[in-house]
Amino acid sequence: MVIEPLIDGSAAAIKRLRLLEGRHAQGGSVERDVVAIIAGVRRGGDRAVARYTRKFDGVTLAADGFEVGRNEISEALASLPASLRAALRAAHRRVVAFHKPQLDPGYELREGDTRNSVRVLPLARVGVYAPGGRAAYPSTVLMNVVPARVAGVDEVVMATPPGPGGTVEPAVLAAAAIAGVDRVFRVGGAQAIAALALGTDSIARVDKIVGPGNIYVATAKRLLFGQVDIDMIAGPTEVLIIADGSARADYVAADMLAQAEHDPLAASVCITSSRRTAAAVSKQLESQLAGLERRTIAAASLKKYGSILVVKSLARAVELANEIAPEHLEVMTAAPRKLLGGLRNAGAIFLGAMSSEPFGDYAAGPNHVLPTGGSARFASPLGVYDFVKRSSIIDMGVGGVRAIGPTVLRLAEAEGLTAHAAAVRLRLDDVAAKPAAKKKQRPGSDRKGGR
Repeated sequence: MVIEPLIDGSAAAIKRLRLLEGRHAQGGSVERDVVAIIAGVRRGGDRAVARYTRKFDGVTLAADGFEVGRNEISEALASLPASLRAALRAAHRRVVAFHKPQLDPGYELREGDTRNSVRVLPLARVGVYAPGGRAAYPSTVLMNVVPARVAGVDEVVMATPPGPGGTVEPAVLAAAAIAGVDRVFRVGGAQAIAALALGTDSIARVDKIVGPGNIYVATAKRLLFGQVDIDMIAGPTEVLIIADGSARADYVAADMLAQAEHDPLAASVCITSSRRTAAAVSKQLESQLAGLERRTIAAASLKKYGSILVVKSLARAVELANEIAPEHLEVMTAAPRKLLGGLRNAGAIFLGAMSSEPFGDYAAGPNHVLPTGGSARFASPLGVYDFVKRSSIIDMGVGGVRAIGPTVLRLAEAEGLTAHAAAVRLRLDDVAAKPAAKKKQRPGSDRKGGR
């Protein structure tokens, strides 16, 4: 049996669920290595990036060889099978369509001669990290680049680890071309994050870095946050499936395996109110696993982080789901929408048996860059809102000084900030000498967009 179903409340069940928390632990040796890499790039720039690329990727690059040429990108797009190229374009259209409504025009509030507003502007330059390693993920390129482009970011650059001879996976380059990446660099790992954050002669400093990577990439992003903005610290992927007696065990098992094949650290959890479903899912996992191409990875994931938990009710399943706060949450019950109101913590929610998590990974439209490791309690999927910044604008008139000046003065005095109080008193004295404007029609709050 690949996973033995456990009963909610048992010591084994509690221990099993707590294992999920340990997947995000970071070793001290990794942090020491990354600190050294960042310091090396800070001092040596391109030379250090080339040195680390040779050391970690086994690829020798000249400083002028970091960037992938436009011809190489065009050739990669042309070389794809027509069906894959069409699929990438179709997914791109759907992801763009989903993200366009997230555009925020800002707003303005007027009261008399005072106007307070929020101006929303896109970031100037964004760096996208596209991982290599176990698999190339062109879908991840689309998901990270599209919201930046929809937001209106001026320049989007991408860094991705080089393969043998400095090659880059054609599907990744093709996705970059379709999504509208301006420049691509064949540099990966912590040295790529450091170069994007700090800037070198070849790689200009960016305002924000997005995109997943291994523990070295994640650690570099964490350590450089503050010098550059980041999307999130992404941990191993995870899915939690709530199922009742109506759920098809083969669907549940297939979706658990779809997550497990990503990584030995991936977590696949089924919480069900039916013992019969639990037993059937366990059997399906065993039979489906045997036919997987990546069965070694999936088996390792299920062995350590896979769980099937039997609970007394769907209400208890919802309670546990909110506590775990998974990256992906599937609801395979007879009436999935009835549970939706109680589900508070999840990166993405998939309702009903047809809504398999891979649809969200590729072409449903919503972003697949999601909070992991319980951070869905407070974090959101990547979106257009992650690629803009806001400035508040205060435009005071004489009437505004009269209206709120005494309030500000009193508060400044209470805090002992006498220079603050003096600055306000100066203006109050000035406007007191001016005749008050004739009272017009009673002003209301005017809220309008403007960019």
